[in-house]
Amino acid sequence: MAFEGLAERLQGTLQKIKGKGKISEADVKEMMRDVRYALLEADVNLKVVKEFVKNVSERAVGQDVMKSLTPGQQVIKIVKDELTKLMGGEQSQISFSTRPPTVIMMVGLQGAGKTTTTGKLASLLRKKYNKKPLLVAADIYRPAAVQQLETLGKQLSLPVFSLGTDISPVEIVKQAIEHAKEAHNDVVIIDTAGRLHIDEILMQELKDIRAIKEPDEVFLVVDAMTGQDAVNVANNFNETIGITGVVLTKLDGDTRGGAALSIRSVTQKPIKFVGMGEKMDALEPFHPERMASRILGMGDMMSLIEKAQANVDEEKAKELEEKFRTQSFTFDDFLEQISQVKKMGPLDEILKMLPGAGKIKGLENAKVDEKQMDRVEAIIYSMTTQEKTTPDIINGPRKKRIAKGSGTTIQDINRLLKQFEDMKKMMKQMTNMQSKGKKKMKMPGLDSLFK
Repeated sequence: MAFEGLAERLQGTLQKIKGKGKISEADVKEMMRDVRYALLEADVNLKVVKEFVKNVSERAVGQDVMKSLTPGQQVIKIVKDELTKLMGGEQSQISFSTRPPTVIMMVGLQGAGKTTTTGKLASLLRKKYNKKPLLVAADIYRPAAVQQLETLGKQLSLPVFSLGTDISPVEIVKQAIEHAKEAHNDVVIIDTAGRLHIDEILMQELKDIRAIKEPDEVFLVVDAMTGQDAVNVANNFNETIGITGVVLTKLDGDTRGGAALSIRSVTQKPIKFVGMGEKMDALEPFHPERMASRILGMGDMMSLIEKAQANVDEEKAKELEEKFRTQSFTFDDFLEQISQVKKMGPLDEILKMLPGAGKIKGLENAKVDEKQMDRVEAIIYSMTTQEKTTPDIINGPRKKRIAKGSGTTIQDINRLLKQFEDMKKMMKQMTNMQSKGKKKMKMPGLDSLFK
């Protein structure tokens, strides 16, 4: 994910002062030099870096910190607060119109992922806000842009308004808004044309579209991997046509994350959403405080809980809890668990949302092998009903048969059986801990997952 290099550097720097009983101005100065290098290396705008370092330094050498019993932790809190402030302070909500339809213009350069993001946003608005969006194909220039949006519409079962490529985008948008009123679509999302670079013709067309009906939101879609260029693009679009927010795509990629830390300060426009993957549900509202926590290795439990709530079946979770309690957990239940976890997204990203996950040995470089989950599923599917419920009966000949049926090895079968037993032991410990209150729970086999 983005920020990995920055996170590693910042966490290493802050770790040095965390447990200090006393902090001097020299300590703060040395720490801020490291922080400055880390931010510049992450491609954060120089002016933004200077302002950030100045704000943290001033607060860190204040009397409240110097005389505190835990000055190191106080400084870490200041860094987190300033990082949060840098990215906007708090989540910026969508401005829905009191007189529907709400009109959202999607603007940006070619290649930023504007059309795909348009589909993702529509899907999110339907799922999270219970809206009835209409997608509008107003990019008549890029080859297959209209067809791409129509394909996304079919894939997501969402309506798409298009009039081909021979009618002007302004006319298409006019008719689309009227159509939305008649069809009772309460949100209109316009996929406008992009260019390889900003030019007058593009900007004039966007101004003309904007003049039809003042949009409630103008979202600029920028590729986080372009670094400082993303900030420059955001500035140009904002000064020329005016934007209300930014959607950062490819924030899950191998990017230094400088754009996410710079855009808010430079444009004074909030980051509204971030693209965290290629799947159509991989668009998330941007929470500055949660992102600051992730960068500083404090985890992101709120996002993890929201992912679980959105993807885990509540009734099945209750059934599972009962099975853990009565020690009747089977391989069929294990399969169900794998299915539910898969819906939440890449495992390595989920693990990094856990507080203190950065301290788990090897996790910072962990790339959980999703194919391993497929192998586990294949092994379980190759078992008989009796073997799934009573794995103790799985002897040598049975292991041979299961390995052959699943295209795996006997070693793979043995590993899974051991992990399953470890998991059952862990669940038993959890049950005991809940009943006795204070017993510390161990995590059998956890280390081996990251070797």
